[in-house]
Amino acid sequence: MQELSLLVQKRHTSKAFDPSRTISPEQIAELKTLLQFAPSSTNSQPWHFVLASTAEGKATIAKSTEQFAFNTPKILNASHVVVLCTKTQMDEDHLRKVLAQEKADGRFASDEAMQNQHNGRSFFVNMHRYELKDAQHWMEKQVYLALGTLLLGAAALEIDACPIEGFDATALNKELGLREQGLCASVIVALGYRSGDDFNAALPKSRLPQAEIFTEI
Repeated sequence: MQELSLLVQKRHTSKAFDPSRTISPEQIAELKTLLQFAPSSTNSQPWHFVLASTAEGKATIAKSTEQFAFNTPKILNASHVVVLCTKTQMDEDHLRKVLAQEKADGRFASDEAMQNQHNGRSFFVNMHRYELKDAQHWMEKQVYLALGTLLLGAAALEIDACPIEGFDATALNKELGLREQGLCASVIVALGYRSGDDFNAALPKSRLPQAEIFTEI
């Protein structure tokens, strides 16, 4: 495993993909595990992931980029494309499903511990739903934690990636039938291997200096 400090300096957002190269099934399985085990507030996991590997699947996703034509080739030429979706509401059914999985995975020493976990998670869900009134925004924050996990994990596997926000979410929700599933497309990630046309690969990385972005107390 490469040192993380070197890894984040080495990775970049790929602007063009080589359509002749495909990510192996074994590495796709690793990427799926990264998304499955991504962190989320109170382990709420308010997400769903649509993974496209076929030309038809990628073309379906690419329809949402008609107004953002510069992103269309990235989706069509990538090996795989992931649509990271956010739940439209954190309902009791989902909370109970998460709780049942935690129980099955042996996280509770007693029924009381399980109930305490449910009460604590429900408290934060309801706080964002009723008091702060930002439940959708809060849930989408968790999806972006999964996005960060995916991007860093892909770099560790030497897979190139491009996160894409330039798409028509309404169109993509319709194409994938997401609204009917209680979901909304939040961000797209194209995955694969850079082509020789990826101008961003040759550019030096640029970030503000640490002296500018850190305050030590």
